Amino acid sequence: MVDSAPRKIIHVDMDAFFASVEQRDDPKLRGRPVAVGYGAARGVVAAASYEARRFGVRSALPSVTAMKRCPELIFVPPRFEVYKAVSRQIHGIFADYTDLIQPLSLDEAYLDVTDNRRDLPTAWLTAREIRARILEETGLTASAGISYNKFLAKLASDQRKPNGQFAVTPDMGEAWTQGLPVSRFHGVGPVTAAKMQRLGIETGADLRAKSMDFLQQHFGSSAAWYYEIARGIDDRRVNPDRDRKSSGSETTFERDLTASPEIESGVLGQADEVWAWCEKAQAFGRTVTVKVKFADFQIITRSKSLPQVVSTHADLRGASLALIRQVLPAQKGVRLVGVTVSNFEKAAAIIEPALPLFGQAPKQGAAA
Repeated sequence: MVDSAPRKIIHVDMDAFFASVEQRDDPKLRGRPVAVGYGAARGVVAAASYEARRFGVRSALPSVTAMKRCPELIFVPPRFEVYKAVSRQIHGIFADYTDLIQPLSLDEAYLDVTDNRRDLPTAWLTAREIRARILEETGLTASAGISYNKFLAKLASDQRKPNGQFAVTPDMGEAWTQGLPVSRFHGVGPVTAAKMQRLGIETGADLRAKSMDFLQQHFGSSAAWYYEIARGIDDRRVNPDRDRKSSGSETTFERDLTASPEIESGVLGQADEVWAWCEKAQAFGRTVTVKVKFADFQIITRSKSLPQVVSTHADLRGASLALIRQVLPAQKGVRLVGVTVSNFEKAAAIIEPALPLFGQAPKQGAAA
């Protein structure tokens, strides 16, 4: 069956969620650069206020680097129970408008409001009312993207941040993507964006100009996705039952590495990025996998399933180090390393059956 009319999709993204909650609850933090996380030598920023972001402080950044960029940065330990409680408030607001809610993380979700419960005539008015209620009931601001598919709605939510909304209508969708950098596209991570840049693909227009054959040659199974999003096409539905299976991060080095300390450092960096997401989404898995791609493009992985979930940053770093040391010293140059956590458990800390938490899926990348 073919839909007779475009869907109405809203992507709601809380503004600097963790940091904003801390600033809301402690007036002394308002207007000051705040990082949620630990300022210890091996700490990582879980979230940063907009005041901190002006100095280049972002999620997954090592705490030592963050302090160098912003000496006045205030570190606040995370309070995940508070964030989850606020998340449930927000989820309750969403449920007043639609049953079709797909969480992405503690601070963002897709909503299909094609048939909204309040009979509001447009998705624009629905998003505006939802944002107003979030502000009234939680004291926090949210941004929203409105469009006829998930890909465009997610892109649109970044356009008027913080505390704004933006709509991409069916008559402007394909043209609008042409001027955007591909690094903004969902599904194009830093490694892929760098590869695209080497191939002369920097904007949506550049991506659209490439044939399917070209994309398959260079991007394999992802070719169809890139071909469609360059044209503003995304047929994925908002899926309330979607479960995240894993979270991973990988990096390609500027030069092939052979020294064990450098390789270990690269693996720890990826473990830190994965942990930042796990903390943000409050999703924890039992299986850790380390991936290595050598200079000759041979790929190997090493995995370990633990008797219980990896529940601390130190445990993830330790497990990742133990796995990479199984292949060290390297007999040939290492081109890429990656770390993945999988085998998530549906514990109460991840999702509560009576009221799903506002999030348990990706992103790899910076918090909004």
